[in-house]
Amino acid sequence: MELTQTQIRNEASKKPFPISLISLTMGAFAIGMTEFVIMGLLPNVAADLGVSISAAGQLITMYALGVAVGAPILTVLTHKIPQKKLLVFLMLLFIAGNILSVAAPNYAVLMGARLITALTHGTFFGVGAVIASKLVSPDKQAGAVSIMMAGLTIANIIGVPLGTFIGQHLGWRASFATIAVMGAITLVGILMFIPQLRQDMPVSVMQQISALTSHKLLLFLLIAVLGNAGLFAVFTYITPLLVQVTGFAEHSVTWILVLFGCGVTIGNIIGGKLADWKLMPSIIGIYLTICVLLTLFTFTVHSPIASVVTIFLWGAASFAVFPGMQVRIMSLAQSAPALASTTSHSAGNLGNATGAFIGGTVITHLSITSLPWVGALLVASALILSIVCYRSDRKAR
Repeated sequence: MELTQTQIRNEASKKPFPISLISLTMGAFAIGMTEFVIMGLLPNVAADLGVSISAAGQLITMYALGVAVGAPILTVLTHKIPQKKLLVFLMLLFIAGNILSVAAPNYAVLMGARLITALTHGTFFGVGAVIASKLVSPDKQAGAVSIMMAGLTIANIIGVPLGTFIGQHLGWRASFATIAVMGAITLVGILMFIPQLRQDMPVSVMQQISALTSHKLLLFLLIAVLGNAGLFAVFTYITPLLVQVTGFAEHSVTWILVLFGCGVTIGNIIGGKLADWKLMPSIIGIYLTICVLLTLFTFTVHSPIASVVTIFLWGAASFAVFPGMQVRIMSLAQSAPALASTTSHSAGNLGNATGAFIGGTVITHLSITSLPWVGALLVASALILSIVCYRSDRKAR
């Protein structure tokens, strides 16, 4: 039976979060695991396929390009498919990509398999965010999105270490087989728990693309790029920073990153609640908090205890902003919310790559200790643009 959005929201208001959200969270967990687990398995993959470590590293690059470029294209091409059926299709594609990774006889096939799974990444989160927002009442939309996104953050705490352990002891192919099983579990959950949502009137491809040309939406996508660039300018080089400057042993960094992941998960949930309370003020406040924390990190990086506390709080704040940004970007493209949501993930991946490049340039031309304040400047740019947008909105009202 097809349910109207009003019926679904009335039902959702009776309980905090519908069980159907767990299916989206599980999918996010599996996708997060397949994205990041390869980082811990590069030596194993390189040795097995007879390629260099740098060539194996291109498997990460191809995945990022697949998310940044391919996901919006797939979203446009599939916009007429009902959302539940689209989720089913995406998970079937995801499972197929991981099975192909397990069976890949050479480097080229594995690269193709990584590209297939990357296509599902952005589109799943784009469509998933739209579905999550429809499953709850309007005052809980950002919270619902944060519950889905929690799967991605938990994947970094539990999924990636588990997948790396499996790959190092049973072979890297076993890691992708495990992910394929998780994809199958997600598929069953989608079929059982995600309701058939009433579709909005389909819009043409040109209408969808034109929805992305809004100056305000483009400005928010730029904010997303700058915010992620500030995060990854520092996070990409967090291990050498903690080893060379703070003085931690290399094996200790693993546990610090787990702590960072715990902060990320907590911040993601809190950020969703804050965004449901006051959307734009929470985005501005969180970006301001990140600026302060990164500036403090310039000094606390020299102290083991203070640096760990700063990293935990920085992880929480950095990911607390994502649910609010996702909801705001979807609201600015009401005729194509799924495409807008997918494009926000593309913008985020562009920010990741930009931040890593800027961080490398800073290390080369300044010093590794300059990374935190450079990251703070990038986030400050996102903060200033957010304030400009908020003041513009208030003036318009």
